[in-house]
Amino acid sequence: MRKVIACVAAVAFAGVCSTAYADYSVSVTGDWPKSWPRELEPLRKQSMTFEGPTVPALHYAIRFSKRDEFESAWPHLLKVKSKGAPVFLVRGPSFFLGEGSKAGVVVHSPPAGQNENPATPEAPIPGVTNLRMRWMNTTYIELVVDGEIVDLNRIPLPADTPIIDERFEHGKNK
Repeated sequence: MRKVIACVAAVAFAGVCSTAYADYSVSVTGDWPKSWPRELEPLRKQSMTFEGPTVPALHYAIRFSKRDEFESAWPHLLKVKSKGAPVFLVRGPSFFLGEGSKAGVVVHSPPAGQNENPATPEAPIPGVTNLRMRWMNTTYIELVVDGEIVDLNRIPLPADTPIIDERFEHGKNK
């Protein structure tokens, strides 16, 4: 009887997981462009790449479990961000980083080649008030802050970059 219950639970879990990722194509490695800084190469194995949901936007999720590893990667991660694009500060858990990962970086990018289309320049979309939608034609960073591995007191945030703090509920402790 326990085997039957375990089987049913496993099938139900698989169904829930497949629904969560149904809108995304997922790769269990960091499939980011070769043009990114070579210092990020060792992070490919602890990363995931998501393509989607409705347009083939690319999302590179890099999990960190050690503070020094994150801090040494941070300056190189800032180099992949579009000029003028923001850094979003969020708290975990993060859909992109997955269960059990409390700190990391998600680099959100437009579909490959989109910046070559004059109709969708690598710039904020004028008139759009939803901040994530406004920046979707750029490569921007979402920093999942936990205060231990990713500690804002220990890393420099670029002065020429908009910082959008979403760590607290709107209207509370903002």
